[in-house]
Amino acid sequence: MANVITATGALGRTARARDALGGWMPFIVIAPSVVASFIYVFVFTAWTLYVSMSNSSLLPTYGFVGLKPYFELWSNQRWSIAYGNLFFFSAFYVILSLAVGLALAIAIDQRVKGEAFWRTIFLYPLAVSFIVTGTVWSWLYSPNAGIEFLVRNLGWHDFTFRLTTSKSTAIFAIIATGVWQSSGFAMALFLAGLRSVDPDLVRAAQIDGAGPARIYRKVILPSIAPIFVAVAVVLLQFAIKTFDLVVALTGGGPGISTTFPAIYVYDLMFQRGQIAIGAAAAIMMLLALAVVLVPYALWTTWRARRGAAHG
Repeated sequence: MANVITATGALGRTARARDALGGWMPFIVIAPSVVASFIYVFVFTAWTLYVSMSNSSLLPTYGFVGLKPYFELWSNQRWSIAYGNLFFFSAFYVILSLAVGLALAIAIDQRVKGEAFWRTIFLYPLAVSFIVTGTVWSWLYSPNAGIEFLVRNLGWHDFTFRLTTSKSTAIFAIIATGVWQSSGFAMALFLAGLRSVDPDLVRAAQIDGAGPARIYRKVILPSIAPIFVAVAVVLLQFAIKTFDLVVALTGGGPGISTTFPAIYVYDLMFQRGQIAIGAAAAIMMLLALAVVLVPYALWTTWRARRGAAHG
């Protein structure tokens, strides 16, 4: 009898240990990634912030100089041009990607023949990296191998198509290429949103005599407004971090006309050996991301709480 009781107790302890381990297992599994993410995001961000207020040059040093690197950064004409280019590019890139993506989504939403084929075609650019996209489009913009070369060989010898060689048009070449790359992403999310709209709302509007344009404007598009915000936020993140697309297309030129903050950070840190100013530029990019992400996070939290309060 004593042996039976001892065995039963051992089995009970084993079961409790197994249950406890099962309860802790999810935390054990995700702990390494959480720790790595914390170090990667918060620790390195704090380190970069401190370096941005140090007298670092070729190698990091830790002599504190306050905001001097930031003043030097903003007094540099190239940084002002880079930040201005970022705002200009972001505005056109986001608006045009949203517009083209929405137009494609509405067209496909009409249950067109070969819908799966068209979805694949429009989504294909999303599967290609920005560096590949930039390289291919740089060939298309090249006067010696691209569209200009092709059209001239067809007989139009006065035709010119040199967007990337002119300071006034190079940034528009980057915008057009970026829109081509990202409009399929916007289309996919918009199409999912259009397909999720309650059909009863559409039928009610049709019964009231509303035409297709009015139905989209008054019923469908307001219903997918959160998707507009989400897509715009993601596209703004793409825009702020733009680096490889510009490097492949123009290299920041002609001159410094298409310099972007990410390119300037790389140049300061790895070409000129000005680590403190480069870190300051990186912090400014982080602030630009925060301006986008923090309001979006607050808005989504407010929306979730509002939805919970209304059942």
